[in-house]
Amino acid sequence: MKKLVLAASVLAFTLTGCSTQVSYGDPQEVETVDVAFGSSDLQKIAGEMTDSMISSPLLAEITANNRPIVFVERIKNKTTEHIDTESVTDSISTKLLQSGKFRFVDMTRVTEVREQLDFQNDGGLVDPSKAIAFGQQVGAEYMLYGNLASIVKTNKKTKDVYYKMTMRLMDLKTGLVEWADETEIRKAETKSTFGW
Repeated sequence: MKKLVLAASVLAFTLTGCSTQVSYGDPQEVETVDVAFGSSDLQKIAGEMTDSMISSPLLAEITANNRPIVFVERIKNKTTEHIDTESVTDSISTKLLQSGKFRFVDMTRVTEVREQLDFQNDGGLVDPSKAIAFGQQVGAEYMLYGNLASIVKTNKKTKDVYYKMTMRLMDLKTGLVEWADETEIRKAETKSTFGW
């Protein structure tokens, strides 16, 4: 019996001693784990692009008496990294929507919307007087699109990464670009004695 208690104690100590601790951090805190694109970069880009667009004198004119309807194209990733550009796109469109100056159509849900309208109109399960008819949705007036690019330079001691985000807002009726801006991030990582 003593051997069994001793073995259980050793096992419990081993499991407790090797456990992983998890803690919450401030999502707004600058993240500096490495030079790869991270949460701080996403927040900086989304914040700067949104602020620039909202404060633009040209867009103040467009949004003075109207909340234009915008289609947001997913940001194109032109870097060599895997970057979740959908998160960048979501952050920008969410901040713009929260500004109260714009409205959005969500092109990523067209298939699901069509399926729901088909169900309502062709399934025979929905009261026809309460079904939403086809052809009543509102089209976008503007398209917001952009690119995220990077340049990476390395030597024996340093890795330097430069990111550039460019965005444009196009009037879909005229094809004119009404607003454009870009923001930049530069990060450097110094090689330690033991390598990267």
